[in-house]
Amino acid sequence: MFITGGLTRSGEVGFRRAIAANMAAPGAVARRGPESQERAFGLWSATSCEIKTLSRVASVTDNPRRMTHSDPNNRPGKTGPAPRPANDAGQVRTVRVPDDRAGQRLDNFLLGQLKGAPRSLVYKIVRSGQVRVNGGRAKAERKLEAGDEVRIPPVRLGETGERPAPPKGLLEALDAAIVFEDARLLALNKPSGLASHGGSGISHGAIESLRALRPGQTLELVHRLDRDTSGLLIVAKKRSALTELQALMREEGGISKRYLALLTGRMPDGVMTVDAPLHIGLRQGGERHVQVNPAGKPSLSHFKVLERRGGQSYCEVRIETGRTHQIRVHAQHIGHPVAGDDKYGEVEANKRLRDQAGLRRLFLHAATLEFALDDGKTPYLLNAPLAPELIDVLDRLA
Repeated sequence: MFITGGLTRSGEVGFRRAIAANMAAPGAVARRGPESQERAFGLWSATSCEIKTLSRVASVTDNPRRMTHSDPNNRPGKTGPAPRPANDAGQVRTVRVPDDRAGQRLDNFLLGQLKGAPRSLVYKIVRSGQVRVNGGRAKAERKLEAGDEVRIPPVRLGETGERPAPPKGLLEALDAAIVFEDARLLALNKPSGLASHGGSGISHGAIESLRALRPGQTLELVHRLDRDTSGLLIVAKKRSALTELQALMREEGGISKRYLALLTGRMPDGVMTVDAPLHIGLRQGGERHVQVNPAGKPSLSHFKVLERRGGQSYCEVRIETGRTHQIRVHAQHIGHPVAGDDKYGEVEANKRLRDQAGLRRLFLHAATLEFALDDGKTPYLLNAPLAPELIDVLDRLA
């Protein structure tokens, strides 16, 4: 069985899709589309370069049959997490960790129990020792085991500023941005400007908004994308899928990640491999800033020019590690920053592209994810074409 995903609703770009009556059916058809589709997906044929390329683009129908599952906690005889308390719960609770939550981080477990609580509040009650695991203090990143007993203090969210509901327009946009879904996961074509999750100063991230859109489902982020990066974001619908996908993320070569980026200047032909360790530092004010540093973590990226437009380089980027800001810092390191990058880019180049091509965002897009679940028995190939505003930039640079 080969499970594929592509753009399901973007009428603006007018992509023709292969017919696939069931997204999970075997033998899904794949074909090359018109020139605009190939540019959106950044297709390039196999060469002698060291990085394996994808030989096809898979699509799904405009109106795929969505596969859903009922809330497991509503099934008779199902042993699941304790019901979430009201926001103004005034008593200490002790919750036993169910089997399907084994391996989950303490902070994520608490976010599930304290519906609507901001992460800052969760970290505060953990650091202060109000949360206990099996009678002892614990750190937020502790991995829980089935049967652990978690003490949860009374929390009144009204006193800490309960988050308002996500705007209706955001929920509708996210629903339209789901490019693939089955019983275990869904893939979102995240727009630029939307954080993967809420946090300090951010009321609604992608995951909080999806949970508001589907209040009866268990949804967990598998990974994150930078706020300004668009493209594929995977959300697990089952604990077993979350565990397996995160294990693949940690495994070398477990998930093939392919991005599309516009780099400033003229990159040389062929594949340029950047093997440079990255270190996360903090600037004044607490802002994260990543730089190439021998003391950093190993980081490996491969850049290949697909075409040159207006003196700039439209590239495919494959990464073998997933460090914070990896592509953006590696691109800066080789002297060709990502176009529109306000943090690591070139001010003058960004201004020219804004004036000449209308680029008003980071030109970086997570285009393809390829992996296999069930110990390699169920492969997935997920695709998210470029946003229309990025296609317009390429057209103006032609």
